[in-house]
Amino acid sequence: MRILFRLADYYQIWHISYKIAPKYWKAASLHPSPTVFLGRALIASSNAMPCANKGGAMSDLPAALNILFTEFYYWVTVVLMFLIHVGFCTYEVGVSRRKNHMTTLMKNAMVIPTVGVTFYLFGWWLYSSMVNGPGITGGFAPATFALPWNELMAAHMGGKPVQTTITDADTALWARLNGVFWAAFLLFSWTTASIVSGSIIERVRSGAFWLIAVMLGSCTWIIDAAWGWHPAGWMVQLLGYHDAYASGVVHAIAGGTCLAVLINLGPRIGKFRPDGTPRNIPPQNPWLVCIGLFLIYTGFWGFYAACNIPIFDVQTGDGVFYSATNIYLQATTLSAITFNFIMALCGGLMAGYIVSKEDPYWTFSGGLAGIIGTSAGNDLYHPIQALIIAAIIVVIIYKMHYWVERKFKIDDAVGAVAVHGYTGFLGVVAVGFVLWGYPSSPDALLGHAEPWARVTPWGQFIGAVIMFWVLGFIPGYVLSWILKKANLLRIPREVEIAGLDHTGFAIAQQEDDEIRAVLAQEGRMAPAE
Repeated sequence: MRILFRLADYYQIWHISYKIAPKYWKAASLHPSPTVFLGRALIASSNAMPCANKGGAMSDLPAALNILFTEFYYWVTVVLMFLIHVGFCTYEVGVSRRKNHMTTLMKNAMVIPTVGVTFYLFGWWLYSSMVNGPGITGGFAPATFALPWNELMAAHMGGKPVQTTITDADTALWARLNGVFWAAFLLFSWTTASIVSGSIIERVRSGAFWLIAVMLGSCTWIIDAAWGWHPAGWMVQLLGYHDAYASGVVHAIAGGTCLAVLINLGPRIGKFRPDGTPRNIPPQNPWLVCIGLFLIYTGFWGFYAACNIPIFDVQTGDGVFYSATNIYLQATTLSAITFNFIMALCGGLMAGYIVSKEDPYWTFSGGLAGIIGTSAGNDLYHPIQALIIAAIIVVIIYKMHYWVERKFKIDDAVGAVAVHGYTGFLGVVAVGFVLWGYPSSPDALLGHAEPWARVTPWGQFIGAVIMFWVLGFIPGYVLSWILKKANLLRIPREVEIAGLDHTGFAIAQQEDDEIRAVLAQEGRMAPAE
């Protein structure tokens, strides 16, 4: 027990430096990220640290255990979140028609390397450097630890750095945590790109999608995370923006991008009758769809856990009080989000089942939408609030999906705009009313000279508009419009009719059929039906 209550110089540093923190914030020309602030506090308070001259935190058992636990904690969340991508691949293939199965699978699977490499090269740096806009509350924040050529973006055991752009404090903190933090945010990036992937299946060129995926997964979404999903983000400071588990910063922006691309892409051949009424193209394999969505549910447990900091000293006065915190460093508990996650899932499933008249696809999608719709406030909601909010939002987005489809001839193959975009937007707005007046940031803990904005309906609404329209719809529309004009967005009509698998994977099928025919002639096996 003594070890548990003497945790980590990493967190003790924050407590030690409460009294000196304001001068570091005031001395800076911009609000630094917590990483930069922590490094300065480490240097300033090194004389007060019992292990400061003994090789850093890893030479002290309680500190080392805390850092190793935090490293392992995020590593486990990454493993769980990988199931989200497995689920997206599975249910997209289940929705697509047989002639498009392999292309649908490969299109989404290749998000892993395309977004993975670009996120390593510049996406991770954007998160810590863009917190001030730049140009809104300051310039670019220093984030040398996230540059791809920095020694901390590779295997590192801590100790004295080789490069002069980082300090001993940087290596002590980030040597073991940089990789797992980067990977957790990378999995969020894959999620945003996969959301778009499903909505545009069966008619988009894979190369065009991968360009859109890089734009969203390594640029626009990570900028919105820097603005509104960061303890020092300008939206948190000025708008009081609160989005604990990413209703807006992941789902609304992805839904806005989906809508923009769908406008330029157009519907699948045969989706609309000559009189403009839509035809229903049901999922081709409901079992794969069910398995895929349940895998996404499972992966979302890791998603939620990755949005928390597992253990942190949240006491702002004398003494110590350890707790988990959300991404804004406000105290919460895993029990709180467990209550709300399950109740939101229940509310979404029940509402989806009733409003869709027992349709399996929309029942399971309703469960996902219920989680997404409450994610912005699930750190603070009461479980009954989560249940009710989830149910109401699911009914609204179901109706919106079919109204937009009929009115504007938008062919969203998996309902991604509704399940992620409309749901994320409404979930962010709901927080403004339910949590009206709550602090957006632990001011004393972070040493703010003046209190930052509180949660308000107007701050949340502006934030939702920024997520869905400004960073989601507009960049997505511009890029997809350019691709459309260059004839690079949509596959040719004859290929769409024959199937996207026809030109590539059909060759392998043809060879397989020929082998079967030869073996059948030899009497060794029956020909394929």
